[in-house]
Amino acid sequence: KKAFTLDTLVAAANDPHLAGFEKLLPSLLRDCQLLLDEPGGALPAGVEAALPVLRAWNLNYSKTSTAQTLAIYWAERMQRLARPRVPAGQAIDYISFTNFIIEHTAPDEKAQALSETIAELTRDFGKWQVPWGEVNRYQRLTGKIDETFDDQQPSRPVAFTSSAWGSLAAFGAHTYPGTKKRYGGVGNSFVAVVEFGPRVVARSVVTGGQASRPTDKHFTDQAPLYCEGQFKDVWFYPEDVQKHVEKHYHPGE
Repeated sequence: KKAFTLDTLVAAANDPHLAGFEKLLPSLLRDCQLLLDEPGGALPAGVEAALPVLRAWNLNYSKTSTAQTLAIYWAERMQRLARPRVPAGQAIDYISFTNFIIEHTAPDEKAQALSETIAELTRDFGKWQVPWGEVNRYQRLTGKIDETFDDQQPSRPVAFTSSAWGSLAAFGAHTYPGTKKRYGGVGNSFVAVVEFGPRVVARSVVTGGQASRPTDKHFTDQAPLYCEGQFKDVWFYPEDVQKHVEKHYHPGE
């Protein structure tokens, strides 16, 4: 694309397509079919029921997608399985690692990993058909650098996910001690889009809010925007700042 407006740039940054599954997911579906086509072929527990959900997925992230939950939990399990098989000293990135997983894991291993994923989700959430937004959460409780997380405390659903799967809007999340849900700890933090012209026009968003005290109204006031991939206007010029000022501070007073 040769030209962007602020709106189209934000839209591009929030493209929901997860390119990391373009080859990986078809390899699972193909290998499961190979297992079924064998004489007396069968699949591990739960897999056959889950395959139509994965086949129907458009590879776009969404808070309501159960296929996304299955695919990401399964793919992470495959990464753990394949990583020890990478030859020592071999340089590898996400793309080459995905190809390595496809080529260096057997059909029965892929199918078994999906069965184990289904069992894990059923154990933790009572069913394997879990919308992504129910497990992938934003939470800010203390403002500390090393945040603590709690399934019993308020949190927000997040559709986007780790850049490992092709999400430019990155939200790297995992479980923590005592949690079944996943909470973001890496990825997008401060994000801005800027248009340079006769007057600078910009929008931005920060993870949670500018304040670090939980009692401050700006502690999580930007969280709704952040979790939805939205931005707020930046007040760049003095006259704009004056229109929105909350309080003045003069050094020494």
